[in-house]
Amino acid sequence: MPDSVATLIALALAEDIGAGDVTSRYFIPEERRARAFATARRDGVLSGAEVAARVFLAVDPSLDVEILIADGSQVAAGALLMRIEGAARSILTAERTALNFLQRLSGVATLTASYVAQIRDTPANILDTRKTTPGFRLLEKQAVVHGGGTNHRLGLYDRAMVKDNHLVADGGLPALQAAIHRLKADHPQVEVELEADSLEQVRAFLALDGVDHLLLDNMTLGELRSAVAARGEHPKPQLEASGGVTLNTVHDIALTGVDFISVGALTHSAPALDIGLDFQSL
Repeated sequence: MPDSVATLIALALAEDIGAGDVTSRYFIPEERRARAFATARRDGVLSGAEVAARVFLAVDPSLDVEILIADGSQVAAGALLMRIEGAARSILTAERTALNFLQRLSGVATLTASYVAQIRDTPANILDTRKTTPGFRLLEKQAVVHGGGTNHRLGLYDRAMVKDNHLVADGGLPALQAAIHRLKADHPQVEVELEADSLEQVRAFLALDGVDHLLLDNMTLGELRSAVAARGEHPKPQLEASGGVTLNTVHDIALTGVDFISVGALTHSAPALDIGLDFQSL
C-alpha cells in the first residue's frame, strides 16, 4: 500500500479518535472480545476492503482481520464482506473510519459499474477525471478500476492536457506545435491531449503532429460523429467525449464512435454504498 494511503489512514484515525475513544473506554470492559462482520446492506461493487482492513490493524495489530470478498467483486445485499475478531474496544474504535473508506470507495466502484454497463455493447471506455476528493485520488481511481472503468491521468505530471484556459495565452497553432515538440523531446513518455470546443478546432488539431488525444468538450451527438469522421480510420488521436455525461446519455454518446467518455460524477458525486458492521459477542 502506498505511503500516501497509510498517511491518509493515520490522519483519518487521528481525526476521529483524538485523545481517545471515551465511549469504548468507559462502557466496554477491557477484556471483552467480539467478532464483527462488515455486511453489505445494498447490492453494489466492493472497493476499499484492503484499506478498511488496514484501518482495523492500525488501531490494533492484534486483531484478526479476514477479507471474505475481494475488491472489484459484485456483492448482494446481506453479503459478508469482512470478518474482524479480537478486542471489542479496538473494533468499535476503528469501526467508523473503516466503514467510511469502505462505503465511499464502494460507492465510486458501484456508480462506475453502472456507467460501464450502459455502454457494454460498444467499444467505448469510461474514464474518470481529476475531480477527486483531496487526498483520496489513488483510492478513488482504484475504485473506478474496480468498477470496470479506466483511469485518466493521475495528475498534472503524467499527461499534458491543453485546455481552453491554456490556449487563450498561446500564439496560435505554430506555437502550439512547437510546444508539443519541446515536450515530446524532453518527456517522450508523456502523452499530449488537446481540448477542442468546436469542429473547427478538431480539424485544426488533427493536422498537428504528436497529439495523442483530443478532448471533445460539450459537443452534440452530431458534432461527435463529425469529429470521429474527420479523424477517419487513424488510431490516433484517440477521441474523448466530455461534459454533461449522465447515465441517460452515455449510451448515445458511445454510439458516436468516440474511444473514451470521461465522467466527473464517478468521483465527485458517487453516493456511498450502504455497508454496516454487525457484532457478535464471544
